[in-house]
Amino acid sequence: MSAKLMEYFNKTPRIGTLSTASKNGRVNTACFGSPRMIDEKTVVMSVRNARTFANLQENPNAVFMIIEPGKTPPEWKGVRVYLKMTGYETSGEKVEATRKAIAQRVSEEAAKAMHAVITLEIQEIRPLSDIGQGWEKSI
Repeated sequence: MSAKLMEYFNKTPRIGTLSTASKNGRVNTACFGSPRMIDEKTVVMSVRNARTFANLQENPNAVFMIIEPGKTPPEWKGVRVYLKMTGYETSGEKVEATRKAIAQRVSEEAAKAMHAVITLEIQEIRPLSDIGQGWEKSI
């Protein structure tokens, strides 16, 4: 992993999609702005008590994809980060600190809707498109 990925992953404003699947293979994708890389192998994010969180409890594997449109499709940038949930917290100091940050950055309503802070481990990094030479060239 590299500092370049961490810088790209954490830049704001940005939004990406997190794709998950239940144990039965029911797929879900949702837009998220909260995921943050805290080191070169760990992502932390907040979630509501909804389909994404339910899926991750049944099947800890997910993909976070960031896309930045370009003038033409070959100029689009982005990355697919394959993740595995390693834990979550629904109460405590980390959850309260995250709620406070969400209230300041987004809204009180969004902070109240937050259910858990989840920790995910990076398993693999792939470019936005498999046409090309590595993820570094796509960001």
